[in-house]
Amino acid sequence: MSHLSKSGSFLLGDRRVTRMGYGAMQLAGPGVFGPPKDRVTALAVLREAVAAGVTHIDTSDFYGPHITNQLIREALHPYVQDLVIVTKVGATRGDDASWNPAQSPAELTRAVHENLRNLGADVLDVVNLRVMGNIHEPSEGSIEQQFTALAELQRQGLIRHLGLSNVTSAQVAQAQRIAKVVCVQNHYNLAHRADDALIDELGGQGIAYVPFFPLGGFTPLQSETLSAVAHRLEATPMQVALAWLLARAPNMLLIPGTSSLGHLKENLAASDLALAPEVLAELDRIGAKHG
Repeated sequence: MSHLSKSGSFLLGDRRVTRMGYGAMQLAGPGVFGPPKDRVTALAVLREAVAAGVTHIDTSDFYGPHITNQLIREALHPYVQDLVIVTKVGATRGDDASWNPAQSPAELTRAVHENLRNLGADVLDVVNLRVMGNIHEPSEGSIEQQFTALAELQRQGLIRHLGLSNVTSAQVAQAQRIAKVVCVQNHYNLAHRADDALIDELGGQGIAYVPFFPLGGFTPLQSETLSAVAHRLEATPMQVALAWLLARAPNMLLIPGTSSLGHLKENLAASDLALAPEVLAELDRIGAKHG
């Protein structure tokens, strides 16, 4: 646990989790579709993450589809008591690997039951509604029908806590009028800073913020700046990007994904990387033009 205790913990609903978690998406095949290239290693990565002290794993039944949940079940079931598995619903995969919205109450209900079955769980710890307005970024629009359907499944005892993914501040507020929101999962990193205000707003309410794509969408110049800082600190660019996120806000929970044991160890070691104020300021400038 030594590594991860340095980055601390945060409440996800009523469960305290390590701020450095693990995202299972990359365990599926290329394009998050089909089986892993190396099943034995995929299982080993999951077991090693938990052995290293990770208590927060992010997944979805539309990864694969079904693949990552089945791997999690095979590697980790029966689950240790302090492990929190967060899944998301709101999409399905076409035979051509396309990502298709599946947002009707019936589709969301089916997805929750599929997650339960493939994870081998009686109740899902946290279910995020993945809003599909613009597939890659949030767009305004009512999510009342979808979130109400999930709140009903929560009342039935199938879901402990509810979260949101790919949403705007207004959608968070709309969902909160229906049921408690424990986390928001959006695209955010050093270069993509559109959610700065939302992160602070959620932090004030004790709600976790879970960024995805910690290295996604960088320009060559931004990548070059990050690489230069990493070189100076004798760390990898990914480690520096993760350490910056940990320093950004106490309600930040990280879920870097990898299908490699070596990269898993590197990512978790980012918990040990303390960034001096002047380094943080230098990194902050990478995203200063993107607000």
